[in-house]
Amino acid sequence: MSYETAVASMYALGHELAHTPSNKFDLAHMRVLLNAMNHPEQAFRSALIAGTNGKGSTAATLASILQASGLKTGLYTSPHLIRINERIRTNGEEISDDEFADLHNQVDRIAERLIQQRELPWHPSFFEMMTAIAFAYFARKRIDLAVLEVGMGGRLDATNVVEPVVSVIADISLDHQKFLGDTVAEIAREKVGIIRSGGVVVTLPQQPEANDVIGHAILDLNARGVSAVPYVPPVSPGSTQYLEPAARKNISNQKTEEPVSEEFICRYPLQVMGRQILVESALAGRHQLRNVGLAIAAASELSQQGFTQITPESIERGIRQTRWPGRFQVLPARAGWPEMVLDVAHNPAGAWALRSTLSQRYDNRPLIFIFGAMRDKAIAEMTEILFPLAEKVIATRPSNPRSASPEEIQQAGSRTGTEIEEIPEIGPALERARAISTPQSVIVVWGSIYLVGEAMTAVGVRI
Repeated sequence: MSYETAVASMYALGHELAHTPSNKFDLAHMRVLLNAMNHPEQAFRSALIAGTNGKGSTAATLASILQASGLKTGLYTSPHLIRINERIRTNGEEISDDEFADLHNQVDRIAERLIQQRELPWHPSFFEMMTAIAFAYFARKRIDLAVLEVGMGGRLDATNVVEPVVSVIADISLDHQKFLGDTVAEIAREKVGIIRSGGVVVTLPQQPEANDVIGHAILDLNARGVSAVPYVPPVSPGSTQYLEPAARKNISNQKTEEPVSEEFICRYPLQVMGRQILVESALAGRHQLRNVGLAIAAASELSQQGFTQITPESIERGIRQTRWPGRFQVLPARAGWPEMVLDVAHNPAGAWALRSTLSQRYDNRPLIFIFGAMRDKAIAEMTEILFPLAEKVIATRPSNPRSASPEEIQQAGSRTGTEIEEIPEIGPALERARAISTPQSVIVVWGSIYLVGEAMTAVGVRI
């Protein structure tokens, strides 16, 4: 089976969330599959990261630190912006097309055999297949440690079959209520499922309901809680530790016509493992300081659990080298185009974070929004948070059957009073935004990660 056929076969299984809870959420089935594969997940050690917002940024930062420490590092994240291969990386390199096809075919054949033998009631889901392929790839590559981002929830997520060296819980808020519960407390109960009895969990103070659930889980499981608070600088006005982001350019693509990303850098000194380092993060927005802090705390904990290669110097270097596209990614103005921002804020908490960063960076500059989201998201709430900042909103939709129509977005955002234009496809939406922009305008493409990925392809940005 070719790479193209393998990818088509994966998508034929449906989207990660297209299955019923009883289908997707069954770790017993995942364990049957991995047992037939000779348990590749046991061939390496792992760090497991859950949360509603920030878990991807935390995972990317931690993986970069581990790689900078000389450790052969696997990184498994979801979803992807442009290509399915983005989800599985070793030392920053995506799994190749040939290796993806080969491992897909192996896992698929095993799954079919298990179905025939009635050891599995149905074919593994898209996410279960992806997770099994990732585990097999990391075992094949003989990595030292895998950083695994939970797909959704935690307790019954396919990634939760591993025995992590450290568990990390990023910020918890409302999202995926259909699957995880209608309150922050209910969702938190799913997230704390990644904590192991007698294990280690890194987290930060957050909403009281989440704090209560996390605290009780740590006590009930006799786990050891590690606070990342010492690794998050104060952000109050006049703080000497937090400097306003300074811009720099990634010059890696200067020889092409491709838009070049402008990157923000937050700089602040920090005491880590008894030494002072200078944190320089390319992740824009004050909310990212929490995610970087979680990664530093997790790295420091790993250094005490046998990964002695991790040092203050490698932590400093790894943070500086972290790249995580689509998270307030800025494309400088170029011929015919104004400045552009790409951001995957797709729930209310993400919308508030984006609003804060936009206000900090672009106060008094005209903003043109291009927005699209999945139908099951809190679209009305997100529009109320962000649409008032825009001079105009272009409602569009990514090429995903779960996406809301421009008409649905128009209806959801009508109460904000912002002018909303409906354009069904991202290409024409971008052209319309360019046509109505001025040199001072900023085009902000935000919402679904699938929309941002399509926009990146349309304007020629590579991962």
